[in-house]
Amino acid sequence: MEVRSENSIQVRSDKFPSTVIPRTRLQVWFFRVCSSILLWTCLVHIVAVAELWHPRLLTGFTSRISWITRPPLRLQHSLHSPPPLVPPRYYRSNGFLKVSCNGGLNQMRAAICDMVTVARLLNLTLVVPELDKKSFWADPSDFEDIFDVRHFIDSLRDEVRIVRRLPKRFSSKYGFEAFQMPPVSWSNEKYYLEQILPLFSKHKVVHFNRTDTRLANNGIPLALQKLRCRVNFQGLKFTPQIETLGHKLVRILQEKGPFVALHLRYEMDMLAFSGCTHGCTVEEAEELKRLRFVMFEADRYAYPWWREKEIVSEERRQQGLCPLTPEEATLVLQALGFTKETQIYIASGEIYGSERRLAPLRAAFPRIVKKETLLDPAELQQFQNHSSQMAALDFMVTLASNTFIPTYDGNMAKVVEGHRRYLGFKKSILPDRKKLVELLDLHQNGTLPWNDFALDVRQAHEKRMGQPFHRRIIPDKPKEEDYFYANPQECLCEGTGCEDLLDHGKSSKVTMTAGEQL
Repeated sequence: MEVRSENSIQVRSDKFPSTVIPRTRLQVWFFRVCSSILLWTCLVHIVAVAELWHPRLLTGFTSRISWITRPPLRLQHSLHSPPPLVPPRYYRSNGFLKVSCNGGLNQMRAAICDMVTVARLLNLTLVVPELDKKSFWADPSDFEDIFDVRHFIDSLRDEVRIVRRLPKRFSSKYGFEAFQMPPVSWSNEKYYLEQILPLFSKHKVVHFNRTDTRLANNGIPLALQKLRCRVNFQGLKFTPQIETLGHKLVRILQEKGPFVALHLRYEMDMLAFSGCTHGCTVEEAEELKRLRFVMFEADRYAYPWWREKEIVSEERRQQGLCPLTPEEATLVLQALGFTKETQIYIASGEIYGSERRLAPLRAAFPRIVKKETLLDPAELQQFQNHSSQMAALDFMVTLASNTFIPTYDGNMAKVVEGHRRYLGFKKSILPDRKKLVELLDLHQNGTLPWNDFALDVRQAHEKRMGQPFHRRIIPDKPKEEDYFYANPQECLCEGTGCEDLLDHGKSSKVTMTAGEQL
């Protein structure tokens, strides 16, 4: 008699005519799981084939399946889908524009905005910009290491076509060589239309090998000025890795209360470039002088006249052309009314002279912090030896700070100043270094008492707090006029009250841009 049960299996052989081997519970469940998977796989294939041949045949059935497998409503809302893409602008491209940016992060940032604008003006296809890897900083970062390249391309597609790389037919592997040139600095619309556009008919690809300040501050059509702003404030978004860590830095600082972001531009490259050695030892001054020659030997094209020029440090300081030293910055901060309780974030790289030069600042303001002291070393590890990525973290913190104070009006100071204006004219104290040097020297030689010194410093900066005002225009002297990115007035307000705002700093009749609410 044969014995069969749910948990047994019968085996027949010549030696054992009828042997029953009990099934284990694991084997039973394994069999059931495999069967279920097989059945569902078959069902999915049947549905897929049916939909392919007769789309309406199983509409009701597939809709029920999708309802069953659909995630809960709460989960659906928690999954943030990307915003819809803006419709692309269709146009016949006149050629490809390739650009190699030069300088630090913020100089390159402004250049990228300018190059997008030039591509739009000339109806070109822009290749994602190359970043500087050869300058003093020797940062190997590519565009996509700092900026969200997909967002950059997609967010501007209604203005200009941007591609990641040139088509293969324009590759050097196939013997193609792009026409290289640096555009003339501070050029206007007429220059690009009359002198640059014809080059694309002949060469198809033009490579701008320098991009710093190649578009004029003023005299540019309003639509193009607004495009420069759009690229700067919306198109250039940092990578998720940078954004995440930058937001963490801001959160840590804000949890401890309001904070000042001090852009203490007292780093080795700045001092070597400017020739400023006030407060340095004789040995340090010699080291900076040697470094200066090395810097310009590596990039002779950039400043051929500057390399051999003899710089008198004290003369430049009296002209207000040197960054404030840490000791000078300490006195200025105290004169402006900041106290020991003030939380100060140092937004910069390594200070020349290190902790020795920072000692007076720390003594006066014990709540000084840097990204290196707020974050775990492991969190910064991926950004080490990538100065532009580190600068991006500082950039995010300076935008979020309650007060921003730069000790030198370099590219970062100017770009941050303009961005903070866009965010609602956030307080930025812009030191008048020429006046400050005069006051500092009078105070330090005993001529000007502290109370008088502090009063004079505050009065000198009453109208240098980031208030609205018209950009200063100096015909034929673009280097001396106000920089577009420090005060992009065309993008800061809308409505008939703009002139009142820029003339008097009154916003009662003005509708501010969306940036103010950020």
